[in-house]
Amino acid sequence: MLDLKGRKGIVTGGSSGIGYAISNKLAEAGATVYVISRTGSLKEGMAPQADSVKHIKGDITNYEEMAKIVADIAGDGAIDFLVNNAGISKRCRAEAFPAEDFERIMEVNIHSYFRLSQICYPYLKKSAYKGRIVNISSMAAHLGFVEVVPYSITKSAVLGLTRGLAVEWANDNICVNSIAPGWFPSELSKQVMDAERKAAILNRMPVHAFGDTNDLGAMAAFLISENAAYITGQDFAVDGGALAYGF
Repeated sequence: MLDLKGRKGIVTGGSSGIGYAISNKLAEAGATVYVISRTGSLKEGMAPQADSVKHIKGDITNYEEMAKIVADIAGDGAIDFLVNNAGISKRCRAEAFPAEDFERIMEVNIHSYFRLSQICYPYLKKSAYKGRIVNISSMAAHLGFVEVVPYSITKSAVLGLTRGLAVEWANDNICVNSIAPGWFPSELSKQVMDAERKAAILNRMPVHAFGDTNDLGAMAAFLISENAAYITGQDFAVDGGALAYGF
């Protein structure tokens, strides 16, 4: 019963993977979704989306460009949601991690989340439905993983960003939450997962299986719906029980 008819908003990095699934679910619930990605189109092999999903080419770290895109989407009105999803990583041991790669990961994975939230703030504040920000965090915000330390740093920062904005903007008609995906098929996960790591990952979660990105889309739709109007500052793990798994 997630009715998002009349709402419009932004999903970053939605040409495939998690962002693609989220934009699909939001559109299925009735929202108009503007997907911002480097290509401005679906990746090859992805199934076509509803007409209410509109792809825009843009660099999320070019904040002057993003301000223009957001203003065009809002027009004379509001924006109802922002899903900060775009992210990058690189697999390399910490002592050898190149400085330029570290800086790029910081820029995409956390600086852009903060700056886009700033840019969207005046439009979210005017939402008739209460503005929503949904940040994509990660298991790496809660657990240590080898060879992806900079990525883990950014995802831990996403939790701080989520809680801080939730508190600061609580009286500004905006709710801010995050979703921590477990292991789902995506281009990012393929970059950091070989056969040995894949086996270790599957053994680390109670369900011993990778997730379906549709579940992440459903969680995002819930957090943007009227059902979540009293929820803010929270991180929701969709992880097959990985964080709960003990010994």
